[in-house]
Amino acid sequence: MKKISLFVSLAFFAACTSTPKQSAMDSTKMSESEPAGQENMAYPYTASYSSDFKIGDSKNAKTLLNVYQQWDNNTLDNAKPFFADNDTMFFSDGMMFAGNRDSLFVLAKKKREPMGMVVDSIHAWIPLRSKDKKEDWVVVWTREISTDASGKRTAKELQETWRFDKDGKINLMYQYEQAPPKMFPPKK
Repeated sequence: MKKISLFVSLAFFAACTSTPKQSAMDSTKMSESEPAGQENMAYPYTASYSSDFKIGDSKNAKTLLNVYQQWDNNTLDNAKPFFADNDTMFFSDGMMFAGNRDSLFVLAKKKREPMGMVVDSIHAWIPLRSKDKKEDWVVVWTREISTDASGKRTAKELQETWRFDKDGKINLMYQYEQAPPKMFPPKK
């Protein structure tokens, strides 16, 4: 009986000490690959572009934030090196630009000039990499406040999605806009 009891105790001890190590290894393997259940997830829609993203290169986010800084400072020519030779931009007002970088900057300067002083308050940014399309993107949320020469202040909330080519140059942008939220119910 003592032999059986000793054997059971040793087997139990071996099982208890080896299982956590194995579990730790399994969880490390799992965390290095895909999140649990991600690969078998059934979604009610199929993405027309991609649903397979990971965190992208933070250098692209830094590039984009430099572009925002040049916009705010009204020094747009300093941002030219960050753009590809040909670009496409979809603006929140329904306008679209497709053409070369120089033409884009002529348009940008025309749009920027009457805005006067501009201050972007960046809420968040995230660099992304589409794993299946092998494309890099940066998504930015910001509040842009401009004050024109007459002192008129305009604020808007922007969400912009920027694509970078293989050389780290911006070549596509989608912009969405809304008015800043108002208090509800209004203050009396």
